[in-house]
Amino acid sequence: MLGSDEERRTLNVQQRLNIAIDVACALEYLHHHCETSIVHCDLKPSNVLLDEEMTGHISDFGLVKFLSNEWLDYPTNQSSSIGVRGTIGYCPPEYGVGSEVSTSSDIFSFGILLLEMFIGKRPTDDMFKGDLTLHNFVKIALPERVTEIIDFKLLQMQLNEDATSTHGHSFRNRRNDELIIECLISILEIGIFCSVESPQQRMNIGDVFAQLSSIRNKLLRIQFH
Repeated sequence: MLGSDEERRTLNVQQRLNIAIDVACALEYLHHHCETSIVHCDLKPSNVLLDEEMTGHISDFGLVKFLSNEWLDYPTNQSSSIGVRGTIGYCPPEYGVGSEVSTSSDIFSFGILLLEMFIGKRPTDDMFKGDLTLHNFVKIALPERVTEIIDFKLLQMQLNEDATSTHGHSFRNRRNDELIIECLISILEIGIFCSVESPQQRMNIGDVFAQLSSIRNKLLRIQFH
């Protein structure tokens, strides 16, 4: 289960990114490749399961919504008769005004999930009060203060890996560190674009998958060199 503290302590940047890509791939299939588009409606860390190969799988389809074509991308202004779906902190703001669910609802939840995976803070953390949300916390810090908000365990793990990556020598490649930070900034920016308040301004899941995959390729090149 991705939501466990133990898992977050042991996953490095590459592993977390792989899981995020797995989730994005699953959402793309649900939204665009099923006979009828499906919205999960409750995407959160505890509903992402990891198998023995550390592949991420979306679970718990108890709140799914099957969409007609006209509600595919963005919610309507019509009041919903299904009640509030999802979990506090992960469900999009339009649910609060009674809008129907749409694929963009899952995009918001994915954005929050992505931020949590790399920041190490839940959207319901006690520090987020009033206008300060996980989304705003990250947005304000990017890009200059990214190292101040990234999960400390993640940075520590990455530095330790870098320290022993060059034939056992105890020095780090500064340029590689800079490139990794650039990748982290790009990942968090995707999380920000996915979790904006307006459904119409959120990223398309296909673009999310493509951009995260591009970041993964960049990380692989860094590790290879």
